Amino acid sequence: MTDLERPRGGVPAPKDWTYAPAPEARDVVTLADRYGHFVGGEWIEAEETYTTISPATEEPLAEIGQATPAEVERAVAAARDAYDDGWSTISPSERAKYLFRIARILQERSREFAVLESLNGGKPIKESRDVDLPLAAAHFFYYAGWADKLEYAFPNQRPRPIGVAGQIIPWNFPLLMLAWKIAPALAAGNTVVLKPAETTPLTALLFCDVLRQAELPAGVVNIVTGDGATGAAIVKAEGVDKVAFTGSTEVGKAIQRELAGTGKKLTLELGGKAANIIFDDAALDQAVEGIVNGIYFNQGHVCCAGSRLLVQESIYEPVVDKLKRRLATLRVGDPLDKNTDVGAINSKQQLEKIQELVAVGEEEGAEIYQPPCRVPEKGYWFVPTVFTNVAQSYRIAQEEIFGPVLSILTFRTPDEAVEKANNTPYGLSAGVWTEKGSRILWMAERLRAGVVWANTYNRFDPSSPFGGYKESGFGREGGRHGLEPYLQLDDSEAFGG
Repeated sequence: MTDLERPRGGVPAPKDWTYAPAPEARDVVTLADRYGHFVGGEWIEAEETYTTISPATEEPLAEIGQATPAEVERAVAAARDAYDDGWSTISPSERAKYLFRIARILQERSREFAVLESLNGGKPIKESRDVDLPLAAAHFFYYAGWADKLEYAFPNQRPRPIGVAGQIIPWNFPLLMLAWKIAPALAAGNTVVLKPAETTPLTALLFCDVLRQAELPAGVVNIVTGDGATGAAIVKAEGVDKVAFTGSTEVGKAIQRELAGTGKKLTLELGGKAANIIFDDAALDQAVEGIVNGIYFNQGHVCCAGSRLLVQESIYEPVVDKLKRRLATLRVGDPLDKNTDVGAINSKQQLEKIQELVAVGEEEGAEIYQPPCRVPEKGYWFVPTVFTNVAQSYRIAQEEIFGPVLSILTFRTPDEAVEKANNTPYGLSAGVWTEKGSRILWMAERLRAGVVWANTYNRFDPSSPFGGYKESGFGREGGRHGLEPYLQLDDSEAFGG
């Protein structure tokens, strides 16, 4: 009998370390059968609807409004009325009070929002609970603090709100992206028409109840739901003064073409194919955890995911061995189980895209590794995947897969690492792992990435700006920089200031 099998206190000790299921209760969330649009502080009935589901079980959750151009115009008109009727002119400290209220309510209702985020989006509850909700509340707290300090944020200028902001957000971080967009817009004195992603509208719709609790004036925030046609209607609406879009590069290019010559302000936060670079003096166990967090966090549904791993040749084998052992410990399954590490793929369409690109990687000659893993029979799932023997020209090393798929390449010198890391049409993020601070600074100066993490990955803070270069978009969200796209900055000397 081994020590593990020997009874202790009359109770047999466990023979293995298998995690027992630890599901989060769903009854903390109450869903309506049907949702319309939140316009002018009221719910309006939608002419057309579609069904939103749980990607983990494929069960229908609710009927959601598919906004028509007329319904979008109604929302834009409500936002314009609220802007003209006082939101743009009330004292900044009063605006701050509403943002503080929203932040506190999100904290108070965090469990409810976290469960709904995982239920509708497929991400593990521990990520919704420990990452998405705290950061969403933190963004409202942060921008509440800026609301009455805009003249200090932009010295020698007269900051003024732009007007009505049309905002379109993706499905990978529904509530956090909502906070990234709405908080700075309101702090700057604008009103908002926001469209959540077609597959993950439920937390945005629940957020409307937060607005009610916070007693935000009617029409300051309007939320309409629907697919890409609804987003296109927001972009084209004449009453929208500024468009903010987070999503795919292809759609971002289409929006830019649509708005060319209109005078509307635009910020785009698009795709990425980030390089996570491991030098031979890095703490390897720490680096492996950073690799896992960089690509398998949120099933790889992260625009800044470290989907390309660049490993210095001298440590290639130990890094790959350690990574494969770590992958075998990842738990794939029910997003509402507190033990789950990798949840469900967001939609059938996204799963098919991942499967297609993985098949292409195998055809091109890359070597695939997937740990033994049993996934549920229903729902959309993909096992954490690693490709080795990847060439720089392979599609899996160039195209954004947006799934739990890692491509590993090697390098010999820092110059080669920089050249390979920058050899992509994207430029959103990168990671550098080394004990040498001078090397981190040298790399960060040369990497064409909007965010460079040092000895960590996927760490966010509301005070830190986020955005990219090249086909990853333009403009910044977060920090003082995130206010600028929502302000008209006039030279104070023109006003005798």
